[in-house]
Amino acid sequence: MSPGLTLLGLDLRGRRVVAVGGGPVSARRVLDLAEDGAQVSVVAPELCPDLAAAVARRQVGWVPRPYAGPGDLAGAWLVHTATGQDRVDDRVAHDAAGSRIFCVRAGAPARGTARVPARGRVATQDGPLQVAVHAGGDPRRSVTARDAVLTHLGSGSVDLRARRPRRTGWVALVGAGPGDEQLVTARASALLAQADVVVTDRLVPRGLLARLPADVRVVDVGKTSGSHPVPQHEINQILVEEARAGRAVVRLKGGDPYVLGRGGEERLACEAAGVEVEVVPGISSAVAVPAAAGIPVTHRGLARGYTVVTGHDELPALPTGGDHTLVVLMGVATLRRTAALLVEHGRSPAMPVAVVESGCTPQQRVTVGTLADIADRAEAVGVASPAVVVVGDVVRLSHARTGAGTMPAGVLDLGGEVALGVRPSLRVGAVA
Repeated sequence: MSPGLTLLGLDLRGRRVVAVGGGPVSARRVLDLAEDGAQVSVVAPELCPDLAAAVARRQVGWVPRPYAGPGDLAGAWLVHTATGQDRVDDRVAHDAAGSRIFCVRAGAPARGTARVPARGRVATQDGPLQVAVHAGGDPRRSVTARDAVLTHLGSGSVDLRARRPRRTGWVALVGAGPGDEQLVTARASALLAQADVVVTDRLVPRGLLARLPADVRVVDVGKTSGSHPVPQHEINQILVEEARAGRAVVRLKGGDPYVLGRGGEERLACEAAGVEVEVVPGISSAVAVPAAAGIPVTHRGLARGYTVVTGHDELPALPTGGDHTLVVLMGVATLRRTAALLVEHGRSPAMPVAVVESGCTPQQRVTVGTLADIADRAEAVGVASPAVVVVGDVVRLSHARTGAGTMPAGVLDLGGEVALGVRPSLRVGAVA
């Protein structure tokens, strides 16, 4: 930082600012100042397209002539000059100093009395965090430092919770992805860094919870097959009551909140109660878990579409060919019944099936077979939830079928088929 440069935040809302010059450099500053609420007047004989558009929108005013002297600065709180002519810019800076008005002298900042930093914002639920960087008159260095700060603040590794009491809180329905904490979105990480309360499911990556500050309250409302200790209406009530108490609430859900996750019900409950709510999509296990096992849910020449269902419900009418992939979530307990129903409804008993346990985690294991024998194979190796069942010809591309997995965690010989555990963090070879 240059000696003597004082960093201040200026409130220019409703205050007059004069910009001398109508080119692109002036446009960048004028548009920022107008967005901040300043009443900007541009003095210039001609305008670049961006400034002309701002004038047409009545976002800024325009005096269509060259700078005429101190009278053009009357009533201004700040002046910005960027005409590209040193003589004119120096005159504007001199006139501003004589009127005790701070002046940004573009192109030669040391000859003005104010400097514009490289600035940016990080959006948070409690309002934006603004970042401003000065780097001793080196604008590129300022931009590099600003970008690094913004990236760090938005990474979720910084505790961004509000330190002042809120009159009302907020709820974010956040998808935690399929199991690997590195697969959560940047927005999910940022919201977790702002949370006072995290209401979590059973299948979220444990590492996300382990990184929370010690004073963040974690409410576990996870369900298992046949056991729902916290009914859905109580979960909805928890979200609403915590937000009404002024707390920042993240509802952390495995996969995607809107894919068999009751996220829509929770959003509607919050909206009905007048609680601000945001939905953050996550990578759905319905697609990601098969992919981690080498199974694309669609593949040219093999499958043109796919359907996602839950094993708890009756199967809908579906295409019976192997070119339509069926993905069954929460289907381990009903695997035998599901396989029988699919055969009864017209699918071939020889159709390939894969059961992917603990997908996208180091414990991932894949058991493959056919509709005729998958239930027996799964029972023989002790398949357990959480698992995703995939039915269709695309299962033939599985690492377990092709042997393409790199460094398997364990292989069981099942009479020509295999149950293969693949460490998903390791690269997998191409499928022939």
